[in-house]
Amino acid sequence: MDKVYISQLHVETIIGVYDFEKESKQSLYFDVEMLTDIREAAKTDDIQLAVDYAKVSERIEQVCQQVTVELLETLLEMLAAMILSEFSVAQVTLRVSKPQAVAKASTVGVEITRSR
Repeated sequence: MDKVYISQLHVETIIGVYDFEKESKQSLYFDVEMLTDIREAAKTDDIQLAVDYAKVSERIEQVCQQVTVELLETLLEMLAAMILSEFSVAQVTLRVSKPQAVAKASTVGVEITRSR
């Protein structure tokens, strides 16, 4: 399998458990790795046969703006399900970093891998 990836996609959204987190948007940074077979897209030079990382990025941002959840875990499960259902990938690994969550840490986050 080949890998299509997105690194450090910045999204501003409201997420968190505490009341103060629900009052203003916070920065999240996403790393996305999608396993797929790129041979047909490469052979034909046709974006329609490729995983369009611009569209994946756009959909991640849309979902983050449309849903209201408290946990990063919940958000990642939703995003993984969306990517697997809307894009031609066999597996997706999502990693999200929330840099302002813990004062003494540069960032914290969650990583999941899901397959068809």
